[in-house]
Amino acid sequence: MDVTVVQGDITQQRVDAVVNAANRAMRGGGGVDGAIHQAGGPAVLEDCVARFPHGLATGAAGWTTAGAMAARWVIHVVGPNWTAGERDRSLLLSCYAGALEVADSLGASTVAFPLVSAGIYGWLREDAIAAPLEVFGSVATSVTEARIVAYDQATYEQVRAAAEGPR
Repeated sequence: MDVTVVQGDITQQRVDAVVNAANRAMRGGGGVDGAIHQAGGPAVLEDCVARFPHGLATGAAGWTTAGAMAARWVIHVVGPNWTAGERDRSLLLSCYAGALEVADSLGASTVAFPLVSAGIYGWLREDAIAAPLEVFGSVATSVTEARIVAYDQATYEQVRAAAEGPR
């Protein structure tokens, strides 16, 4: 699998699926979650309500339509909230592994990922960057491209440097 790093808006990525850093309720929120619900329109929320009437557990992954976005699917993952005391790293790793498993079940070959739990959930930035790279390098998948989308230039530079490794 190729791992690429881009700077931009995850909702504008032309991929098979975008990954949403969702909350347990699966009803929209702030950050990436709010942006995906806004860009996808009401179809994303309607599908969340229908597929996940009781939400999703931390570390779990599930999918919905992408609504009005260019992508076909949204793969929702619920990352651990470091700020609220959820510090089990296996839950963060599970988000990425679960997203790849869902992508495989859908036949998605290109998937755009945010840095799960790195925003308001307060996961340590270096580890929020290391976690997906660790999973992408160790999980068998049919996904051909895992694209990490950094919203700002500083994050893009950090992720790109980590993905390229030591020189």
